[in-house]
Formats: sequence, C-alpha cells, structure tokens
Amino acid sequence: QVQLVESGGGLVQAGGSLRLSCAASGFPLYHYTIGWFRQAPGKEREGVSCSLSSSEASTSYADSVKGRFTISRDNAKNTAYLQMNSLKPEDTAVYYCAVVGYFDPCLNPAGYDDWGQGTQVTVSS
Repeated sequence: QVQLVESGGGLVQAGGSLRLSCAASGFPLYHYTIGWFRQAPGKEREGVSCSLSSSEASTSYADSVKGRFTISRDNAKNTAYLQMNSLKPEDTAVYYCAVVGYFDPCLNPAGYDDWGQGTQVTVSS
C-alpha cells in the first residue's frame, strides 16, 4: 500500500528556511516521479517542484520558486525533500507531495495517483 507522509512545515519569518520531508512506504521511491505541490486558501493546487526519477537528473521548478527551492531524494531513506530558502509570505500554503509511476510534465497535479496529507507552511512578513 502506497503511503506518503509529509513533515517539516511550520511558521517562519520572511527570508527564513524550511525543509519539507516526504517519507514514502509501500514502494521504492527511486523509480517514481515525485512532485511537490501547494494550495493556498481560495486558490488552485499548483506544482512547485518535481523529479522524474532517480535515474533521470531531471527536475522542474515553478518560476515563482526557482533559485529558492530545491528538490532532492534520499533513496536509502525512501524519502524526498523540498528545501525552501528565502521564503516569502506568498509561499504560505498547504504543501503536498505526490507520486506516480512516471509522468511528464511532472508539475501538472492531474497526473499523480497518490498524495500525502499535506503540511502547512506559513510565512510571516
């Protein structure tokens, strides 16, 4: 059974950093496309960053987070991460990780099969 558990969210001041974790169980994450998404109140869910697979060094980022966020995987821990630096108030949202066997363009949330429960990130000004 596929299970994804996010952690690492919280309240941070603008300019600060957080690292989100997405612990996967029930399948080997390194084979899968993984994405990070966010949804702010009253807005649609949007793609933040994604990685096609561990064997492909292909990652994508939303323009709004390029240069500030970094996606990574630790295959030994079966966990993916989203390092978020230079956070802005507009980054405030619930952040989700999701996986699918393989999907490109991986920033599109419609392509994903399994989702975590989400973790709240709040950036104060």
